[in-house]
Amino acid sequence: EETDRGSRALEQLKAMKVRVAIDDFGTGYSSLRYLRHLPVDVLKIDRAFVSSGGGDELTDPTIVSSVTKLGHELGLYVVAEGVETSTQLEALMGFGVDLGQGFLFSQPVQVEVAEQMLLNGLDSTKADLRP
Repeated sequence: EETDRGSRALEQLKAMKVRVAIDDFGTGYSSLRYLRHLPVDVLKIDRAFVSSGGGDELTDPTIVSSVTKLGHELGLYVVAEGVETSTQLEALMGFGVDLGQGFLFSQPVQVEVAEQMLLNGLDSTKADLRP
C-alpha cells in the first residue's frame, strides 16, 4: 500500500551503500512487481523451493531455475536459502545461483562466534557459488 514511501526509504539506504535484498522470494507477499519498482540488489529464493526437509534433491528445481534466470536478467544477485546437502549445492551451482546459505555451511551461531568467524575469514554461513 505504501510502495512509494518504501521505495524512497530504500533509495536512501542505497545512497548509503547498503545492499537491499528481497527475502523469502516466492512465498507470502512477494510480488514480481517489486522486482521492477523497488531498488533492490539481491533476490533470496525461499528455502521451501530448495530443501524438502530431509531430501537430497531440490524441492522445486523448475522454480529455482526460473527465479535464478529472472533475477539475473534483472541484474540481481540470487541467493538460495536452506541449502542442506552437497547434491542441492551442485544443482544450485548448475542453475547459476550466486550465493547459498544453510545448514550445509553452518548451523546458527551466537553473535560472538559469528564475529570471530568473520574476523578470521571463515564466513561459513554463506558460500559463493560463482565459478
